[in-house]
Amino acid sequence: MLTFEYISDDASLLSLVEQYQQSTLLVLDTEFVRTRTYYAKLGLIQAYDGKTLALIDPVAITDLSPFWQLLTDQNIVKLVHSCSEDLEVFAHYGECQPSPLFDSQIAASFAGLGHGLGYAKLVDACLQVEIDKGESRTDWMNRPLSDAQLQYAANDVFYLYQLYPQLQQKLAADNRVEWLFEEGQRMTEGRMSLPAGDSVYLKVKNAFQLSSQQLAYLKVLAKWRLAKAVSRNLALGFVVKDHALIALAKKQPTTLAELNSLNDLTDQEKRIHGKDLLTVMATADLINLPEEVDVVALKSGYKSAFKEVKTVLTELCERENVALEFVGSKRHIHEFLLWLYHNKQTPTPILLVGWRGQLVGDLLEPVRFS
Repeated sequence: MLTFEYISDDASLLSLVEQYQQSTLLVLDTEFVRTRTYYAKLGLIQAYDGKTLALIDPVAITDLSPFWQLLTDQNIVKLVHSCSEDLEVFAHYGECQPSPLFDSQIAASFAGLGHGLGYAKLVDACLQVEIDKGESRTDWMNRPLSDAQLQYAANDVFYLYQLYPQLQQKLAADNRVEWLFEEGQRMTEGRMSLPAGDSVYLKVKNAFQLSSQQLAYLKVLAKWRLAKAVSRNLALGFVVKDHALIALAKKQPTTLAELNSLNDLTDQEKRIHGKDLLTVMATADLINLPEEVDVVALKSGYKSAFKEVKTVLTELCERENVALEFVGSKRHIHEFLLWLYHNKQTPTPILLVGWRGQLVGDLLEPVRFS
């Protein structure tokens, strides 16, 4: 059984933060619930500096600002595992991002231990300890939390602290420590702001099917949906689903009768949002039309160019003992080909930036796609 402090009042949190400020390494994790909401509901924060393992109750504490300030202390390395969702939590509730950031899942990939390793598998591989994941689907908003839930939460930071020396040593041996912190910095970029409302329509599934005029309708509909989701704290799909937005943009109803005749919208979507949808669609700018979505992946030569890039990167990653999925994922390769297609006029693709750029060098220079 792990020993921990349960922090549930402002004074105790302040005392804990003062202690943590003396540390050079702080392990972090969060437990949250996310089912129908746009933002995750934060149920617990775990922290460990090697001396005090704390389970911080954000439901009970009224002022978490001292803790959030701790996350930006440049003298303390913040150690997390697969932290993408944790970063969303920190951005929303703390209006901050942890820095400097050391993600142990990324470190394991750099160290040649495997790509995308889960926490339990990494602990088992490095420490030969099996972690019970029986409480992984618990409701972290319920109070009181059970002893089993608290122990589960404590495990998530206790063993991560033990992993750090091994990962740090492996990265240092391969001169990849700076890669790790660079990647941590990249992961935090852009998380402090909402997606741009005027461009969010481009993320709607199958937007590429629409004409310029139809995209004008989709643009205002998607912007409206984002604002509604944020204001009501609802996941986008629980406001109006993607395929319903596409149907509205294609069929462009102007009356409730026309809207209600669409099978693509649920009865609930029609009842709750019908009038709003018609009002929003009437604001579509049909003079300054958006450009049609250019699906570069369907262009002639794309598949062969993609294959060429992947082959070069695969050979490189085998030589350097680093995961291809991390160096050059499908998204990274697509971004690179998109850059080539637009005559290198778009922002430099991630494959050619930072540690990836150092690793890849000029290996991709012979690739052509237009």
